[in-house]
Amino acid sequence: MSIQFIGMISHRLASETIAPSGPVFDKDYITRIARAHEAAGFDRLLVAHASDQPDGFLVTALAGLSTEKIKFLLAHRPGFVSPTLAARKFATLNQLLDNRLAVHIISGGSDAEQRRDGDYLDHDQRYARSEAFLDVVRDIWSNDQPFNISNSFYRAEQAISAIRPPADQPIPVFFGGSSDTAIRVAGKHADVYALWGESLAQTKETIDRVTAEAARHGRKTEFSVSFRPIIADTEAEAWQKAELILATATRRQQTAGPLKPDNKPQSVGAQRLRATAALGEIVDKRLWTGIAKLVGGGQNSTALVGTPEQVADALLDYYDLGVRNFLIRGFDPLNDALDYGKVLLPLTREKIARREQAERQRA
Repeated sequence: MSIQFIGMISHRLASETIAPSGPVFDKDYITRIARAHEAAGFDRLLVAHASDQPDGFLVTALAGLSTEKIKFLLAHRPGFVSPTLAARKFATLNQLLDNRLAVHIISGGSDAEQRRDGDYLDHDQRYARSEAFLDVVRDIWSNDQPFNISNSFYRAEQAISAIRPPADQPIPVFFGGSSDTAIRVAGKHADVYALWGESLAQTKETIDRVTAEAARHGRKTEFSVSFRPIIADTEAEAWQKAELILATATRRQQTAGPLKPDNKPQSVGAQRLRATAALGEIVDKRLWTGIAKLVGGGQNSTALVGTPEQVADALLDYYDLGVRNFLIRGFDPLNDALDYGKVLLPLTREKIARREQAERQRA
């Protein structure tokens, strides 16, 4: 496929508009939502990471063993597991899931959250550690002889792993971060560089920067952009749905209390989303910033609003910039995934297939 659709699952039902329910590690929900995404035609599923949430390795294992074909994207923060052990854990999980694993390396955008797990490095130090971590992980995956490790963050003697990804099916590495330091590391290591849903102009700027940095290493990088599509039979109904989502999310935030100053998103990516929101409630054709403004830009929070046809056309605008991976999730996670699978996913694939066929005929 020329494009990949990535969904997102959690360990229990919850969103900006739905209060958490059920056990924190809800085995039944994990199984149901993974199977729902597979039935809807998604290609891959993101399993996110947070400092107070269940272990993503186990969420991924359960979801993977509950499905047959859908692939997974496990978010992992360097700094809490030795890279030699992490390389073995990734390779073991990948083998358990029949080579369906990718890893998303996230360096951390909040000092307060990092410190909950005892990490006191600053922003640039965290990205330097991620670079050192990935250096080691890739060496472990590729070396069949013991070797010594010595860098600014890690030391080991005669490191080797008996389990490694197949040489012809390496584990893809996704990477995110919008700072200059992050983009430098992404150019060296990212197989797929992940962005939140910014304006077309902002997205092109970042793609150009990462592409140039990757070229310095003789590499080519794919790109992923994240959105929260809000679709309905008519455009008016879609905007009504968006306003209801915003009203519900606002009430939930008021009930939970405002964000504390030390928990406000510090990452450059969050700053860029706030800049996007400052451009207006609607940016470009139908990029809606209502939730991004409400949550301070601290997460995947911008939406594309309209009919399936209109949202598919909006996705094609990003496709034209070079994006080949779309991470989409709704505010009603399970039901929205099923809705996307009915029209949005097949329609977008059909439009891109027609465009590619026309380009081949003109060539």
